[in-house]
Amino acid sequence: MTGRLLEGLRVVDFTHIFAGPLTTQTLGDMGAEVIKIERPGGDAARRYGQATDEDDMGGAFLALNRNKRSVAIDLSSERGIEVVRRLILSADVVVQNFRLGLMERWGLDYASLSREKPSLIYCSMNGFGHTGPLATKAANDLVVQAYSGLMSFTGEPGGDPVRCGTAVADFSAGLYAAIGILGAVAHRERTGQGQHVRTSMLESQVSIMNYFFADYWLKGIVPKPLGTANRLGIPNQAFRTSDGWVVISTANESMWRRCCEGLGRPEVADDPRFATLGDRYRNTEELVATFSAITAEKTTAECLAGLEAKGVSCAGLNTLDEVAADEQLAELGAFLDVPRGDGGRARVVATPLHYSDTPLDVRRGVPALGEHTREVLGELGLTEEELTDLGTAGVI
Repeated sequence: MTGRLLEGLRVVDFTHIFAGPLTTQTLGDMGAEVIKIERPGGDAARRYGQATDEDDMGGAFLALNRNKRSVAIDLSSERGIEVVRRLILSADVVVQNFRLGLMERWGLDYASLSREKPSLIYCSMNGFGHTGPLATKAANDLVVQAYSGLMSFTGEPGGDPVRCGTAVADFSAGLYAAIGILGAVAHRERTGQGQHVRTSMLESQVSIMNYFFADYWLKGIVPKPLGTANRLGIPNQAFRTSDGWVVISTANESMWRRCCEGLGRPEVADDPRFATLGDRYRNTEELVATFSAITAEKTTAECLAGLEAKGVSCAGLNTLDEVAADEQLAELGAFLDVPRGDGGRARVVATPLHYSDTPLDVRRGVPALGEHTREVLGELGLTEEELTDLGTAGVI
């Protein structure tokens, strides 16, 4: 190993819930030093999905906060803000996803800080963007999935709208923010100049719906719910088997023929109703009925064996517990065991990046609230007497 990708980069992290913590965890996995600033009550994600307040390390928090040190500071106090300002000015990057106006109220916004430190990279993300009539609108993942149009075509035909099961708006924003910060770091390496990087959940969600918009502008197509199917080839959806489900995705004419062969019904490929992609689109209902009858007579394993032998894209419908024990993901190192600041350990999902010379690693586990407050502020130059005084005053 020749060092870590972002070794020497100090990040001050004001993020909470999902989007921002994914950004800073990604940077931390790449070797950045991440200092997570939490209010005295902690990131709300610490208790997400829990019936009691007893455990401040629920799954939502454990998943997104390794490789960070936690500093608990009361930002409603002037002394707390001043300590944080000193910490920011010792750093390279600030990441925050507070509502618009809060960092400005504290004097910790980009305009204020960049005057003192022009090399500072400052990343802001929010729900609906930083300008426009909805810039201050409250947002979460569900709200953005609805507003962006995603929920209008998610679900079964004729059914109620369905939320995508994972937080796609949050996580796409978090990943775009990480990409934006890395671009700004590269720019600063060349010029010495920092800058303000901004993104939002709405823009990020729309970005990953890109080809739907392209089809709309090109052909006027407004997508409707299709269940597991989509318009990029037919058959391209889940089919019932005698003991479960199989997902089949044919991307071209060659795979269409091999698909029929793999299911033991090569003659279906020559059926005039299905001979070309255009024919299959025109006769979608008949094709789905034909394939449903074929797969219903086979087990999922039988379908997969035949299709995989012909190189057809396919999969069984796994449950999460099956995926957690999956041999392929284990081989890839997709899951990690990390220490918890309360003395336990947790199993979490790894960042899916592999570097030949600078592999990602876990240097720190998931911190307890305020676990590193005195350590980090001591490194900043505060004396034991000052730290004790701040603690007595309830600032830290």
